[in-house]
Amino acid sequence: MRPKLLILGGTSEAATLARRIGGELDVVTSLAGRMTTIPDLPGRLRVGGFGGAEGLSRYLQEERIAAVIDATHPFARHISAHALEACRTMGVPLLTLLRAPWPKEEGDRRIVAADMADAARQLPSLGSRAFLTIGRQELDAFRDVLQVWFLVRMIDPPSQPLPENWQVILGRPPFDADNDRRIMKEHGIDVLVTKASGGAATHGKILAARQLGLPVLMIERPQTNSGASAASIDEALAWLNNL
Repeated sequence: MRPKLLILGGTSEAATLARRIGGELDVVTSLAGRMTTIPDLPGRLRVGGFGGAEGLSRYLQEERIAAVIDATHPFARHISAHALEACRTMGVPLLTLLRAPWPKEEGDRRIVAADMADAARQLPSLGSRAFLTIGRQELDAFRDVLQVWFLVRMIDPPSQPLPENWQVILGRPPFDADNDRRIMKEHGIDVLVTKASGGAATHGKILAARQLGLPVLMIERPQTNSGASAASIDEALAWLNNL
């Protein structure tokens, strides 16, 4: 029987990792269940939550999971905390695949926000037409910022009505700098709001803002205590080989 590896996924890094793992492992990729398009990945897919750390602990035991790689989004703090607790409880090796942050380069006008609420407080002093690219889970933090017009980019249409001063455009990464620059110019954007997610798939907006000389209000990543970590897929594969 092949050892089972659980990949906590939903990111491009998780998909690439699953495709690069050979047939020596029985790979299960877990998706949160918020996706309308399910990716075609090798191994098995599991869609939906586990029921917190306790539910994940039961899953690890029942499925006899030999190791877990947390390759979720850098802002998916709840599942990462649950994975850490469950793996410690069950004695299952855990590795966190850390997405490289975007380096600050010459020409960047970067303003750091501690969290969404802090970003909402700072935003009116930075611009009046914002390109909001934070996903749909935390949009409520900006609903009361009435003095700013928002262009909101989302993967899927919103499930609830949005304020009148918001316009939605749909798109799925990767996004390139030329297209993002065109979007910002067409809509008169004067400030970009984004999470400090890192990665190549959404780096285009950072490049576009730099080229246009726009301020970037960047929400810091939540602090995590993840134990073992890897900065690349190659490092993650090396960790698996050493187990």
